[in-house]
Amino acid sequence: MAAGGGAPRGSCFVLGATGETGRALLRELLARRLFARVTAIGRRKVDLGAESAAALEEVVVDFERLDEHAAAFQGYDVGFCCLGTTRAKAGAAGFIRVDRDYVAQAAELARAGGCKHFVLQSSQGANEHSSFLYLRVKGEVENLVQAVGFDRCTILRPAVLLCARQESRPAEWVAQQFFGLVARVFPTAYSVPVKTVARAMVACVLKPGKGKVEVLENKAIHQLGKEEPQQGAE
Repeated sequence: MAAGGGAPRGSCFVLGATGETGRALLRELLARRLFARVTAIGRRKVDLGAESAAALEEVVVDFERLDEHAAAFQGYDVGFCCLGTTRAKAGAAGFIRVDRDYVAQAAELARAGGCKHFVLQSSQGANEHSSFLYLRVKGEVENLVQAVGFDRCTILRPAVLLCARQESRPAEWVAQQFFGLVARVFPTAYSVPVKTVARAMVACVLKPGKGKVEVLENKAIHQLGKEEPQQGAE
């Protein structure tokens, strides 16, 4: 990655780039030109426009046969993961497969391919012992990713994500309207804009790490995402 205002160097990949946070993250990475190589790895390509497409590499993989795509994860310094679905969309088994199994397997392939820093978007309240499936799976995948053994692992736990989704999720839209109002009174407690999460994901790579594993809760994400990221290697 770029250091001290120099030319971009290093490489990174983004998983889940077709989601709201992933798209915001890609735009942040490409706009800042921090890495010489930025790759979106996913089941389909991302439409960011012709100008962005010229600076972006894209690799399409079959997550059901991810072990056959080890080469897609070779040679990256940093891996960003925003991969996820919902129980309503994929069913309970599908949600577990995407949010836990796909993520954990991708992390293993990335580590084997030389990735040193893995940045995972998780969720506020993630806990492997939770009685709620969503929070339990998020807690489980956090543990699995940490166990892979990256030189550095950063886990972000955002609260309700505020964004204008491309796909229709009526219940989530109602929740966003409510938490958008709440955010005016408690700006860092119950919600966070996806752009802020994306900026925080980039900023945590540019700042020195606080130990091998660092967990950023919602307030910390707000603070880090509001800061102007400075170019500087870890």
